[in-house]
Amino acid sequence: MNAAAQPGMVYLAGAGPGDPNLLTLRVLRLLETADVILPDDLVSEEILALAHAGAEITPVGKRCGQPRITQAEIHVLMLGAARAGRSVLRLKSGDPLIFGRAGEEIAALRGANVPFEVVPGITTAFAAAARLKTPLTDRSAASKLILATAHHAAGKLELTPKWTGAFPADATLVIYMPGRRCRTLAEDLIASGIDAATPCVAISKATSPDERVYSSTLAELEDELVGPAPVILLIGYAIQIPAEGIAAAGVQIVEKVMKEELIRL
Repeated sequence: MNAAAQPGMVYLAGAGPGDPNLLTLRVLRLLETADVILPDDLVSEEILALAHAGAEITPVGKRCGQPRITQAEIHVLMLGAARAGRSVLRLKSGDPLIFGRAGEEIAALRGANVPFEVVPGITTAFAAAARLKTPLTDRSAASKLILATAHHAAGKLELTPKWTGAFPADATLVIYMPGRRCRTLAEDLIASGIDAATPCVAISKATSPDERVYSSTLAELEDELVGPAPVILLIGYAIQIPAEGIAAAGVQIVEKVMKEELIRL
């Protein structure tokens, strides 16, 4: 299970949400032994610092508004290094199978007959909920967990996740990559049938030293109070975040207590 990276193999692995303490032992071993590491932008510097001194690290992140490498170019880097007999760690933030373009990379590897392994990681939703000490499901409030994203392929951008029929009342909705128009997103969700009084928590830079939590409801969610990207939204009645407990854990809390006044703990 903790074997070193093997020549000619590609590892599609999850680096977790950013805190190196949340790496799996398997990914740590791959960082210590892989010849080539291709990390996404959101993989933290603290995690990359765990790579061995001889590793060739080539960032392949594709963040909005910054120079980007194409998905096809990432495939070329993976396949070329593996065919040259080098071990390749394709390192993604969170879990590689959740909004991580893993499907495209798996198809490229299979099409080229290059051996690969998928190594799971802790997805941001689970890490953020654990940090806030809140359940995502609850026997009395939420028997369903829905993971969605407001970010789609080029030409298919939709602000709000879509579903058919009424939104389940007993569900927790997690939205990855919500963008900067969270107020509009909230209004769309309310129009889709979600109660305006539903608790909503925006977590910025989850598990990092700069983590910021904004607690609100869908009706009162305001763009200017949502912290900088990356942001994840937790929405639902199962969410429970007593401010005193979170503040004690060192998380910066922003709560709306009056229309024009904020309390920062």
